[in-house]
Amino acid sequence: MSEEEPRTSAPEPGPRDGGSAPVKDVSDDFVTREHRLPSGLAYTTTAGRLVLRQESVSDGKVEGFKPKAEIFVVAYTGNPDPGTANDSKAPNPRPVTFAFNGGPGSSSVWLHMGLLGPRIVDSGDVPELTPPPYGLVDNPATLLEHSDLVLIDPVNTGFSRVVEGGKSDEFHAFAEDRDLVAEVIRLWVTRNNRWLSPKYLVGESYGTLRAVAVARRLFDAYGMAVNGLGLISTVLNLGTLEFQPGNDTPYALHLPTCAAIAHYHGRHPGRSLAEVLREAEEYAAKDFGYALTQGSRLTRDELDDVVRRLSEITTLSEDFVRNSNLRWEYHEFAAELLRADGLAVGRIDGRYTQRPAKLHVSTNWDDPSIQAIAGPYAAAVNHYLRAELGYENDLPYEILTARVHPWSYKDFEGAPVDVTGDLERLLVYNRALRVHVDYGYYDGATPHFAAEYVWAHLPMEEAARARFTHHYHEAGHMMYLQPEARDRQLEALKQFVLGGAAGS
Repeated sequence: MSEEEPRTSAPEPGPRDGGSAPVKDVSDDFVTREHRLPSGLAYTTTAGRLVLRQESVSDGKVEGFKPKAEIFVVAYTGNPDPGTANDSKAPNPRPVTFAFNGGPGSSSVWLHMGLLGPRIVDSGDVPELTPPPYGLVDNPATLLEHSDLVLIDPVNTGFSRVVEGGKSDEFHAFAEDRDLVAEVIRLWVTRNNRWLSPKYLVGESYGTLRAVAVARRLFDAYGMAVNGLGLISTVLNLGTLEFQPGNDTPYALHLPTCAAIAHYHGRHPGRSLAEVLREAEEYAAKDFGYALTQGSRLTRDELDDVVRRLSEITTLSEDFVRNSNLRWEYHEFAAELLRADGLAVGRIDGRYTQRPAKLHVSTNWDDPSIQAIAGPYAAAVNHYLRAELGYENDLPYEILTARVHPWSYKDFEGAPVDVTGDLERLLVYNRALRVHVDYGYYDGATPHFAAEYVWAHLPMEEAARARFTHHYHEAGHMMYLQPEARDRQLEALKQFVLGGAAGS
């Protein structure tokens, strides 16, 4: 366990800490504590809600800056070594990494307490999951050893909320969420005098889309250039994932993931995962992609051949493949793959299984991988924030919530939600920008082949492609659930924030 030193400051419990009468004069409520890693690094934690304000103008007259939202942030900052000259005017050379998850509707707890932070959740992994009441353990490879960390929870996730009288749905939208997170980063950088520190954004899932959009916003609005983007379980173009009539692309891009998950569950005996993936990727990119474009123009013999090959690659029955018209959504695959065994597989992580409530249904929306980890992460974060970081708040910590829906993409009306154009421009504007990408082969939410499709269609010079590093894991969407994958991931991220490049 990390050594904890005396608490330096904390607010007295007050009306903002629970369900008492609301107050109008809101202010930041940060709590700081001093700690030390087992390695000896002394660090400070700052946990609390940052009040975001917006300039109010009426009839051309400025009426002040009115509070709009209170955003929960946990920051970890390394302390200078004793005896080191403390020049407050000198730039801090230590990198700072801003991280958030996605959803939309997810708090940052997954990256915070599953991967990056000094304390991580003891959740176990398949096939041995930790039973309640779960626990916390030290993270021996925490990124804090090499970079300061700032974890951000968008509105209605974690403890983040709009202020009294505000409207939550104002921030439940692509552009508004982007601007809010960018403003949190600008404020933190400015208040902590970190404009001349190396800066990194790390996002997971929808958080990767958010990371690219936020990086573009920081550059366009404030002139702030970041050193790198860490994209974990990537989705930058939702058109590659959304199963919609007339959009055949996602069906081909999910095929290698279906094959990999079938292999994990023993459906390809005697074959290596690499062999299964190679076959699935080649077929998806060529013959299957062609067949999907042909629709009813396929001859009977051609259709029969496609059905047979898809059945071999996925181990789904030929009847299922034929009856689905070669097109099944992932939730249908999750329900079908192990139906004969009385099981459904996970979407976030296809290694996880559970008996569905209704074995005969065609789709499985009850993700066993989410159900397996929700309890450990909820117990850990609610204990950790209060007992170890000293932050007290009686609001429920919203880990993964539907309160942000419906989520507005009005900026993309009539077009796919796609930020690859922002990334292309960032790579041009900042020729030192580097991109770290993590993929999980058993990730049914953001398949690796879909992300590769995006890179292949991203117009950029070869010199820009050389600034990407790609890291593949025999794990799921949250690859850090698997200890070996987490170790490799953290080693690569270490090299990333220190300016190097780990191997693909």
